[in-house]
Amino acid sequence: MVEKQHSLMELGVQPHSSTQMEGSSSEPNLHQLPLLCLEQEDMSDFITVQVQNGMARMFKEVMVEIECSKLKKPFLGGYRHRLTGVEYHHASVQTLPKRRPDRGVPVCIQSTQTVDLRSTLQQCPVDASTQMTGIGCYVSCLRDKLIIPGKYTTAAEYHGRRLEAVICLQSHVRRWLAQEKVEQMRKERLRRLAWFQLQEKNHKEEQLRRRLNPQSRQDYDLLYSALEKWRAEAEQQIKSTLRGAERKVALCSLLETETQLIAAIGRHHIGTAASNHDRMIKDFLSQCSAPHQWRSAGGHLLQMDTPHDIRARELSELYQELSLFNADRQHRRDLLQKIRNTVEEHKCPLVREIIDLIDREMDLMRRNVKERNLEGLRKRICTLFLQYIKTPAFNPKVAKLLKVGMSGLQDMVFCLSCRRYLCSADFGSGGGGRRTGRCQNCTSLQNAAGSRHEDSLLIRLYPSAQVEDIRYLTEKVWGSRSALSGSEDVFSLVFARWQRQKDWSPWNCILLSKDESSLHWQIEDIHQVQSMPLMVNRFFHVMTVPAESLSSVSRCMKLRLSSRLNRNTCGPSCTSARTQLWQNTWPSSQRLPWKLALLLDC
Repeated sequence: MVEKQHSLMELGVQPHSSTQMEGSSSEPNLHQLPLLCLEQEDMSDFITVQVQNGMARMFKEVMVEIECSKLKKPFLGGYRHRLTGVEYHHASVQTLPKRRPDRGVPVCIQSTQTVDLRSTLQQCPVDASTQMTGIGCYVSCLRDKLIIPGKYTTAAEYHGRRLEAVICLQSHVRRWLAQEKVEQMRKERLRRLAWFQLQEKNHKEEQLRRRLNPQSRQDYDLLYSALEKWRAEAEQQIKSTLRGAERKVALCSLLETETQLIAAIGRHHIGTAASNHDRMIKDFLSQCSAPHQWRSAGGHLLQMDTPHDIRARELSELYQELSLFNADRQHRRDLLQKIRNTVEEHKCPLVREIIDLIDREMDLMRRNVKERNLEGLRKRICTLFLQYIKTPAFNPKVAKLLKVGMSGLQDMVFCLSCRRYLCSADFGSGGGGRRTGRCQNCTSLQNAAGSRHEDSLLIRLYPSAQVEDIRYLTEKVWGSRSALSGSEDVFSLVFARWQRQKDWSPWNCILLSKDESSLHWQIEDIHQVQSMPLMVNRFFHVMTVPAESLSSVSRCMKLRLSSRLNRNTCGPSCTSARTQLWQNTWPSSQRLPWKLALLLDC
């Protein structure tokens, strides 16, 4: 017990020293001392510690954070410095164990950790008994039942009934499965019919749109084809109903009407070409000024602008503003001055011509010339500035979009019709991969003036092939008719695979109708078909070939398909006929399809 007037120094406690004290209450029953937890002690969170810095005998102050925790850190050992003798202990992890989240359900209560015991009585069958009516014991018989023994059932009869029940259940299940399958097939059929109707509706709407508002070259081919079909029908009707002078008058009237329709189509074609030209320029400028795009690893679309992209975008914006002729004069002068400063960076005849035209327009605007008198000059400036944009020396980004190389002489072809040198991309390929001597514009003009073919039906036969190749296969090889039935309805003809195991190719196809194609697809091996000579005879029947060649080739085909004889079995006449086939010595009108020529290679 220390009195109030005494101090700790009188008891022997020195400054900056440590001592141990114990405090207690004189009346514990009335005044209890509260026990403070370690976390609740009034202790600073940070302390300053002086640490000796190695062998230099120098000290530095280190700020240490004190974390009060109930968790006692274990001793993990350490090591001692050989020279200084200082001991270093391994520090344990200061992070407390992760506490499990509270699930809201008490799991540490007595009811969850106590086993419930129940006592039940079990009666052994040996000790079981029944109670009957007797002296001193009455048992009511109101609920008694009279049981009459039935017919004895053998095991075979029992299993027979079970088998019948199983068969009945299986029949009902099979009926249910059949109904489900039929219902599914009905839904698929209705869905497919609806799809066909939608495709037919879209096709009719597309055909109507192409006739009313043609935009592409194929649309105008469709118009010319319809015009030719109408002219042929009208001419046939006039020739079959009229005679003499009346026929001549009707034919002249028909010619005049056809001329007017051709002129109307031509006027519409000129307007469409102008709008398509503007759209092509707009698309070209948008592609030229587009930034580089790619997909990142996370699937995001990334874009990057290079100096060439920025240059192309600036030129595109200048061209779009230059194409607006209805701007006010002050804005037009500022724009022309900006374009002049842009093109003055390079020295060439094109730049000098653009600068001269810009100076001329600015001079005319200072003289208050009317707007309509400046349209020609402004269009010429737009054309020259577009040529400036398309020059890779001034706009490097455009080099990837040009059809012709920078030299201007790479891959150029001479057109025999318009007598111009054009890029090879302006020429189509004819049948057999041969390049035609006319460009696409001359070919389209010749088609409109002559045969007036329409290629949409040929594209429908095989969309992924070129139109010229499909026309060559259809008209030259197969004669625009089915190989089996000879049907000439182009709407019902399709190109099927000759051998369905191989990919479609010009040497592995056959022109058939839709019904014949579905039957042909069911044939596993085409070489096992025994009725092939009938098809060959049908082809030879419709073709005008020499009689001796017909008999020899037909006989060779029968021998090849029926008995698969060796090559030396054929006679001299067959060899001569086969030689004519491969060397194409027959006239083009009498030439056999190449598929039959392959079959005749015995």
